[in-house]
Amino acid sequence: MSLCTQYYYIYLKFLMDFSRIITLEPGKRSGKPCIRGMRITVYDVLSYLASGMTMEEILEDFPELKKEDILACLAYAANAEKRSIIAVQ
Repeated sequence: MSLCTQYYYIYLKFLMDFSRIITLEPGKRSGKPCIRGMRITVYDVLSYLASGMTMEEILEDFPELKKEDILACLAYAANAEKRSIIAVQ
């Protein structure tokens, strides 16, 4: 099985199960999606990845996070994108 296929299966697992990791609380970070009730948002993690940080660097800077948390953020973002509205002509 190729590495791409392996990651796809991991993605599917987290796409179906990210709700146990990504939490929404009205009084925390203005109700933005956070990781396991912490004050670290999905946006924070995605911004770190977009800036070029690797998963390993993020985990080193935030030892309270797990690899599964970062994968759940990616699955959450993919799910949000899948539901977005697209322009038609």
